[in-house]
Amino acid sequence: MTFSIADSGSTADCGVFATARRRGLTRLSITTGLTLLMTLPAAALPDSKPYDDRLLRLSEILGAVHYLRELCGADEGQQWRDRMSELLQAEGTSALRKARLTRSFNKGYQSYSRTYNTCSPSAQNAINRFLAEGATIADTLVRSVP
Repeated sequence: MTFSIADSGSTADCGVFATARRRGLTRLSITTGLTLLMTLPAAALPDSKPYDDRLLRLSEILGAVHYLRELCGADEGQQWRDRMSELLQAEGTSALRKARLTRSFNKGYQSYSRTYNTCSPSAQNAINRFLAEGATIADTLVRSVP
């Protein structure tokens, strides 16, 4: 890091600060790079598939259904989380891909945990809509993916 010496008005590079700056920039660069990769459209990622948008939506639906079904007293245990694990095993071909799918699942779970605290008719309707949408996406994926 460059700093100014007040008496002389000159600048000097202190070795300790320079090393810290390089390390900090490296960590910052890695963090920034990973963040950018996570937010890029699926088609821009190296291991992307043409159906990734639908797969990410399905992951989000699984997370929402996992939360809502449990909230509404369905005695299904970890059924929806297990389905997500199966999806990760089948489609998580890299750490980044697994992270994106997991992030979508968690987004669905967390979004609806903030919205619903009790099982209401609205929560039941959301479950029904998600089950129908998820089934449609899954059916489309099965038919369109070789």
